[in-house]
Amino acid sequence: MMGFPFFRYTPDGARAVAAIVAGAMLSFVVLFFSVLLLTVQIASSSLSPRVIARPFRSRTLKASLGLFVFTLVYSMAVVARGTDGNMGQMATAMVIVLTIISICVFLFVVEHVSKQLRPATVMADVAAEGLQVIKSVYPQMLEKDGIEHAPDGAILDLPSRVVRYGGQAGVVQAFDIEGLTNIAIQHACAIEISPQVGDLVTAHDEVFRLYAKDVGIPDPKLFQHMALERERTLEQDPAFAFRIIVDIASKALSPAINDPTTAVLALDQIHILLREVGSRRLDAGIVRDASGEIRLVYRTPNWEDFVALAVTEIRQFGGTSTQVTRRMRAMLEDLIPTMPAQRAQELKHELDLLRSTVDRSFVVPEDRMRAALPDSQGLGGSKKHSVRRAPEQNAHRETAAS
Repeated sequence: MMGFPFFRYTPDGARAVAAIVAGAMLSFVVLFFSVLLLTVQIASSSLSPRVIARPFRSRTLKASLGLFVFTLVYSMAVVARGTDGNMGQMATAMVIVLTIISICVFLFVVEHVSKQLRPATVMADVAAEGLQVIKSVYPQMLEKDGIEHAPDGAILDLPSRVVRYGGQAGVVQAFDIEGLTNIAIQHACAIEISPQVGDLVTAHDEVFRLYAKDVGIPDPKLFQHMALERERTLEQDPAFAFRIIVDIASKALSPAINDPTTAVLALDQIHILLREVGSRRLDAGIVRDASGEIRLVYRTPNWEDFVALAVTEIRQFGGTSTQVTRRMRAMLEDLIPTMPAQRAQELKHELDLLRSTVDRSFVVPEDRMRAALPDSQGLGGSKKHSVRRAPEQNAHRETAAS
């Protein structure tokens, strides 16, 4: 009997091989999902529940799962259609090749997912996405004088109509700026969006304010341009990037985990995000038409919101960690000279709060002095400062020595 040059089986043997592979691949797919879910569960418990969905967005993961399912279905088809002749021998060989490839891909995917779920990788990826969102939400750089101009409030007197939400509660994920602007232009009115991206909207909450004498825009037409779901996303929400990273740092600083190094890594990414936010105009979003008329107004987080979100909880939860206090001080002292006076004042206020936290948390004077030093690595990165004993400690040591 002529056979495939590399794999030669009897019809019964080839059918048995395909059947074994089909059964094994079914177990393999189940194992793959079990390993993936276990890995994600461990990562979510040690990092943050808000990172659970991130691995499932990977194209590598989806392609791998497609390969496994294809190998399973192909093996079952070979068993069902028979393995007689050269074509049958070739199909059997293909089953074996696909099985070997699937095993190699499985090992690669397990390593890939484990690397993608490391704290440093997750936070770096979130920060990278956050930078892109910041640039899209705040496209204008801060002027050289550092003055942030107040938004035009001419249309914010009395709305002619208020549109309230009547559906199930949800979080504002994003809204269609261009679509709402076009609606306002078509009806010669101005639209103000009351909730901010990331806010929870419940039944009867105010969502839109319309400014015009007679606006006949149907409510469903307005809500078609707003996405409401159960949780926040990074699409138009720059503060959510801070939220995810701060949550990871807070979880790391919990007594159950006690991992201040992860909190230091979080401050590294927060440092990058704050520097980017601080260099841009954070005015309320205002969209005008070609003639200069205001057509759309929406709210965005301001500088104080970002600083409080980035610093407050990490300072509170990590106030007893020398690593965290030193890294936070280094971040604040590095940002203050680069910011205009108005924004630097907020950072100086946070620096004062950090000093108070250190004074309250460290009883031993030498520990207090060590925790108050700036260090870009938390511990081990300071080259310009050294720990000095308090005068009373020096006196005590000299007396003891004599």
